[in-house]
Amino acid sequence: MKPVLNPFTALLLTTSLPSHPFVSAKHIMIPSTSFTSQSAFDTDWNYLYPWGSDHNGAARMAKSQATLSNGVLTLTAKRVDGEKPASHGGKQITIRYLSGAVHAKEHFNVSRGGGYDFAGEFRATTTKGTWPAFWLTAVKSWPPEIDMAEWKGSGKISFNTFNTSSQVRARDVAYPSPGEFHKILCEVRDVNGRDVSAKFWMDGKVVETQYGKGYVGQPLYLIINLQMEGSSGSPGPNQDTLFQARNVEVWSYNS
Repeated sequence: MKPVLNPFTALLLTTSLPSHPFVSAKHIMIPSTSFTSQSAFDTDWNYLYPWGSDHNGAARMAKSQATLSNGVLTLTAKRVDGEKPASHGGKQITIRYLSGAVHAKEHFNVSRGGGYDFAGEFRATTTKGTWPAFWLTAVKSWPPEIDMAEWKGSGKISFNTFNTSSQVRARDVAYPSPGEFHKILCEVRDVNGRDVSAKFWMDGKVVETQYGKGYVGQPLYLIINLQMEGSSGSPGPNQDTLFQARNVEVWSYNS
C-alpha cells in the first residue's frame, strides 16, 4: 500500500468535521475474554480471511497456524515449499509461508450518531518481510478500509484510512520494544451522517485522527492476520514468526 496525497486530499482527511451527539449507552459486541477458550473463540470468531486463505502477500492462511493459550491468540508463520501460487489483483503470488488469520463473525456498520471502539493488546514483529495487522475492511465494495495497527517490516507501526486507492491518510510512528505487548485502541465515530472519524491510540496516547468519506452505513469486516512479504519487503525470515493478540474487545455506540 503506497499512500499518495494531493493537497485537497490531505485537507479532506485531516480537517475536523462537525459531529452528531453520540448515544450515551454502549454495549459490548466482542468481550475481552473471547480468546480464553475454544468455545469463547467460536462464539465471536472464524478462522482465515472472510474470503478464504489467500490475500496480497506470500503467506497462505491455515487454521493450524492460529492457536489459543492462556487468553492469547498466537498466529505463526512458517516457511513452506510446494504451495500453489495465490492470485490477487490479476497477478500470481508465490506462496512461501503458511500463517494464521481470524475474522470476527459480526459485521460492523457505523450508524448515524453511532460508532465503535476496537481495542486489544498486541505483540508484533517488525522484522523485514513480516506483515501483521489489526484492521477493518469493506464487506461489499472496497474501500472502506481502516488499518487500526499495521506493521510492515520497517521498525514502525502504521495507522491508515483509505478513501480510494490513492486518497489515503497514513501515519507511521516508532514502535518501541516489539517483544512486548502494546495497547491499541481505535475509536470510529459518525461525524456528519456520512463520514467517520478514526482516532488512533497506542499505549494510552492519541497518535492522530483520520477521516473516512462515506463510511457510515458501510458494513466492515474485522480481521487479525499475519501476512508475509508483500508490502513489508522480501525476503522474509526463514524461522517461524509470531504475532500475538490478547484482550481484544469491541464496544458499540450505535443506537
